[in-house]
Amino acid sequence: MASNRHLGRIISLQSLYEYEFRSKAGDQTADIDHIVAKNIVPYEKALGDTEFVYTLSRGVVEKTDDLDRELAPLAPEWPISSIAAIDRNVLRIGLYELKYSNESVPPKVAINESVELAKAFGSENSSKFINGVLGTAFRNLGLESDDDNNHHEPKPTEESREPNDEPTTASNPEGK
Repeated sequence: MASNRHLGRIISLQSLYEYEFRSKAGDQTADIDHIVAKNIVPYEKALGDTEFVYTLSRGVVEKTDDLDRELAPLAPEWPISSIAAIDRNVLRIGLYELKYSNESVPPKVAINESVELAKAFGSENSSKFINGVLGTAFRNLGLESDDDNNHHEPKPTEESREPNDEPTTASNPEGK
C-alpha cells in the first residue's frame, strides 16, 4: 500500500496541536503516542505508513525546545509564544523535517508540505509566513544546492503535488 505522507502530516499536526493544548492546560495524561493512536484510527487504511506519523510527532515533541530556539531568530518580530498554535506547530513540523528528515524528505517538499498545511489550517497569511520562515531556515541550514542557485525548478516528487516557488519574506502570521 502506498504511503500518504500528506495525510500523515495532517494527523501529526492535529496530534501536536492537541498535545500542546493539553500539556499547557496541565493535563498530566497528555501522551503523544496515545494522541496519535486515537487520531490515526479513522485514516489507517488511507494512510498506509502509520510509523511516519508516530516518528514525526515524537520527533517534534522531543525536539520542541531546540526547534523553538532555532525558530525564534527567524521571525524576531513574533515571539514563538505569540504565534498562533497551528502556525507554531506547522513551523515545528517543517523545521524538524528540514533538519532531521532531509535524507527521506527533500527540503523543498518539507517546505511545500508545511505551506499546504498552513493554507488548509492556518489564517489568511499563514502560508506566506510559514514559507518565509522555513525558506530562511532552508538557507541558514545550507540546504541550497547548485541547482537552487541556478534557479532550476525542483523536480516533483511523489509527495509534492506542485513545486514551491522561492521562499518569500515572512509576513504577519495573524493576518493583521
